[in-house]
Amino acid sequence: MRTDLLTEDLSGLAEALAAVDAFDRVLVDGLLRPGAAQAEGLAVLTRAVSGSPLAARVAQAAEKAAAGGGGEDDFVALAAARAALLGAVHDALMERVGEATGREPSGVDFPAQEPEGAANVLAAARSWLADLARTGWRGLDHEAVSASAPVVTALLADPALRRLAALLDGFAAELAASCPGATVEQFPVRRWADLWARALLLTVPGAGAVAGAEPVTGRLLPLGVDLQEHATAVQAQVHAVFEPADGSPSRLVRASVSAAKPDTVVGAGLWQLLRPHMSLLAAVGEGRAMELTGMPLTAEGDLLWDDVHAKSGEPADALTTARVALPAATGPLTAPLDRHPARLAVPVFLEGYAAETEDADTVTFDVAGGRLAVDVDRIPAAGPLTPKAVAASRACIGLLRWDAGEFRLQPLAVETLVRKKPVGVQAGAWAGGSTDKAGVKAEKAATDAATVLRERAGRLLRK
Repeated sequence: MRTDLLTEDLSGLAEALAAVDAFDRVLVDGLLRPGAAQAEGLAVLTRAVSGSPLAARVAQAAEKAAAGGGGEDDFVALAAARAALLGAVHDALMERVGEATGREPSGVDFPAQEPEGAANVLAAARSWLADLARTGWRGLDHEAVSASAPVVTALLADPALRRLAALLDGFAAELAASCPGATVEQFPVRRWADLWARALLLTVPGAGAVAGAEPVTGRLLPLGVDLQEHATAVQAQVHAVFEPADGSPSRLVRASVSAAKPDTVVGAGLWQLLRPHMSLLAAVGEGRAMELTGMPLTAEGDLLWDDVHAKSGEPADALTTARVALPAATGPLTAPLDRHPARLAVPVFLEGYAAETEDADTVTFDVAGGRLAVDVDRIPAAGPLTPKAVAASRACIGLLRWDAGEFRLQPLAVETLVRKKPVGVQAGAWAGGSTDKAGVKAEKAATDAATVLRERAGRLLRK
């Protein structure tokens, strides 16, 4: 991989992000009584999209908003301009990744399916988000935030709108935790603007259309697991190479499983919550391929996993898959609303590098004439992979991400030497269960915690 390309400047990248930041600062103080600072931020956004099809509509919306008369449709136009800029950044970064890896997109495209959603509920969500833009983060109070509760309840009642419902529910919870806004010293400006703009665009009928899926048959070769944990939820996303049975080009795909969790279940105990919902996790832990028959696959590369369509296959070492099958696999498409630099997570394989460490939590790979920072903070505690193992490695499967203005590598698996023999260590090695001492101990502790919680829940229900 040409890692030197990942450190070269991208023309226009800094300017696009500066325009996004200028608009995001407008949302801090809001647009109820806009001043010169808000007018300037809106002008910067307008200039940034002046050469695009959005130019006239965004200019009109910015003029109204700067005068304090912005309506819901105007805020949608401004959110669209912001999303377009971040989408352009995403596309530029993905083009650079393609140059560095030599990988082409799959070119597969499936027709979108229009969701069925009540227009009045979407309008209610749009109205609340518009009020937020007027109030601004600094003007937040519990009354303003709590107005989202009936909207979220109505959205949850419609399965087609639960994507927006979950987004608004989580966003409102974050806002409520920071009320009153007047007392907050520093806001998560980019994050809240991301959530606000994405939610607002999802209120446009048809914007949240779900991509169609087609049934596929073939062999699935796991590369690794990205485990994402929250206080009340956990998700495992398995990245893999899919080899179609019809001999068409292999493709990079993902399969995800999520579960609610109590905040006391952490570490290896997370796998106990996820295993019952996906047989693929056992295959990852055992180092096996899976044979798929009629498994739905979207254009974005997401397998809509159902154990009915899968069975365990022959042994398949992840590092061997990365060496042999990954280079020939084509990449998935990216849905329009997912074109955001934070969404980058591209599987890559590196070897022949020199690992450098400044301290226990800072690792850098020097490879092919370039230096690549390793994001060891993303290594989950629910597996045997550690920063120390990464620093001692000689080959690595990872997800290439873009964070804080640079490309970074999230390790999924590494190859190290143990007693002069190559040994693979995976972040998801305990996904299907563990036989090593550390894994068994962690599983037992999680089992004990889950047993106590079940007993307490049973007593409460009996009362």
